[in-house]
Amino acid sequence: MAQAPSKQQAKRISARERIQEAQRVEQLAAKRRQRIVVAVSAVVVLALAGGTALAIGSASGKDEKPAAAGAPAPTELVVPANASGPDGTVIAYGKADAPHTMAVYEDFRCPVCKHFEAANGETVKKLTEDGSVKVEFHLAAFLDKNLGGKGSRTALAAAGAALNEGVDKFKQFHDVLYANQPDEREDGFGDAGRILDLAGKVPGLKTDAFVKAVTDRTYAPWAAKVADAFNDSGVTGTPTVTVDGKPISLFSGKATVTPEQFTAQVRQAAGL
Repeated sequence: MAQAPSKQQAKRISARERIQEAQRVEQLAAKRRQRIVVAVSAVVVLALAGGTALAIGSASGKDEKPAAAGAPAPTELVVPANASGPDGTVIAYGKADAPHTMAVYEDFRCPVCKHFEAANGETVKKLTEDGSVKVEFHLAAFLDKNLGGKGSRTALAAAGAALNEGVDKFKQFHDVLYANQPDEREDGFGDAGRILDLAGKVPGLKTDAFVKAVTDRTYAPWAAKVADAFNDSGVTGTPTVTVDGKPISLFSGKATVTPEQFTAQVRQAAGL
């Protein structure tokens, strides 16, 4: 007949079982994190090389507001000058009286958005020059929730500081962020110092007020409102572009559409 374990042996067994259970939980969590990263990376590969016009899907529900290292985020909502739309959650670029509207949905951390901007960002700008089309940027921060970190929201809050300096300053800063976008898994935009370094590439942007707003995270509550507005928009991925509510195809075969193809779609949707 087997002898029952002593109390001391039972305690050792119980402790070992707790350790094993903790290790098992951590292994499962690590596998989940790996699946998320692989899934996002696979979407990017498919979108750029697989011939399928896929964008990174957003998380459902409100974006989480992760605590940042250092000082806590401010709670007072400060809407930057030059913001527009409901609750100041839209950034309008171009002539306000333009008869047609191009809506652009993006996340600063989204690599597919970077490729769209590289291929057709300048075309978007040119389409606003004759005053027939204006652009409304709807910015997201769902990759912070999907991949962890705070890069999307930090960049978005800094974009609010740029918008406060002027719409043109916002657009230049927007373009610089995409041109210098880090790997989405590295959360490089989560470093305010890096954001400020990139802001130095925009002539006249790094005023004392801008630097203080980025350092103090003045527009973090506004960035959260903007991200929530994206989640409520019904758009399920980035990049997404519409003209007067009509979707524009951003990919053709294995590549992004050419500036000529993009322009033709915009003109057709707007009836120009």
